Amino acid sequence: MASRIFLLPTFFFFLTLPAITFANVVDRNVAIVNEDTITLSEVNELGASFFQKITEGTPANQVAEALQQARKTVIDKLIDKKLLLQQAKKLNIRVSDEDVENALKNLIANNKTTMEQFRKEISTMGMTEKQYREDLREQILSSKLINYEIRSKVVITEDKIKDYYDNAPNTGKTEESGGYYILQIGCAWGTNDQDGTKITQAMAKAKAEKVRNLALKGEDFKALAKQYSDLPSAADGGDLGLFQQHEMATYMRDAVVNLKTGEVSQIVETEKGYQFFKLLPNQAGKIETNTETKAPYESVKEGIREKLYQQAMEVRFKDWLKAIRDKAYIKIL
Repeated sequence: MASRIFLLPTFFFFLTLPAITFANVVDRNVAIVNEDTITLSEVNELGASFFQKITEGTPANQVAEALQQARKTVIDKLIDKKLLLQQAKKLNIRVSDEDVENALKNLIANNKTTMEQFRKEISTMGMTEKQYREDLREQILSSKLINYEIRSKVVITEDKIKDYYDNAPNTGKTEESGGYYILQIGCAWGTNDQDGTKITQAMAKAKAEKVRNLALKGEDFKALAKQYSDLPSAADGGDLGLFQQHEMATYMRDAVVNLKTGEVSQIVETEKGYQFFKLLPNQAGKIETNTETKAPYESVKEGIREKLYQQAMEVRFKDWLKAIRDKAYIKIL
């Protein structure tokens, strides 16, 4: 299952857009949040690209009003940020230099770049590495706080998943409704081979790469699934049926949504192994025109768990943040 790290979405949204230079602006406080203040320069820095888009894409007679509303939105985001940092401080939640260094290395690796390329990229955006690391530190701190205050309290039980599955509309759709008809092969680690050998992660990955290469050479995917897959779907030739995007686990969705019919996905890492998929025409397999079938529970369980988890997280986070805001002293100047 994909990692559920609540980290960096807002920061990277603004980071990836061009900055505006606000010359000759005298800095001043624009809001008070308990013992902290929010300055005009903070608003301009965070909202730079947002303001630029409004200036370029709004009729001239509406720009002033649109910018005023945009600044209110940015100030509101900064208030939430200050409250999160203050709460983390109260709970003595800290981020070490090692935490920042490891997070930066992971981000660079995940983006398949190098430290030198990373430094050039942030330099072109007018940001120093020190500024970037401080922003990263604040995001990690917020993530730790949310883990402590919210994530640990969200539990999605098997009963909740089954209840959603039993009461939701059919997870298999008619041919006309579109969707993704998926075949699956998975190679697990941590189990024993037929000769009693413990399957390591490296062995599972090597097996997955071997079987995927056979599939790419044109060998029958269902036959390969029956012979090599370690998943319950192997008995059906890896046939999972028809899915809509929102019904898939994140790792599955990321692997198949950009595939063309007949293509085989890249290998993706899951909690207990490696998987890859093949996309079939909607009418393939067991789906017949004007017939609805429900996808097997085991094939959609993790997708449902993640959906329910995210829904619960959003509700709890909004309620938690509202409670903190209600108790705080906040004044817009």
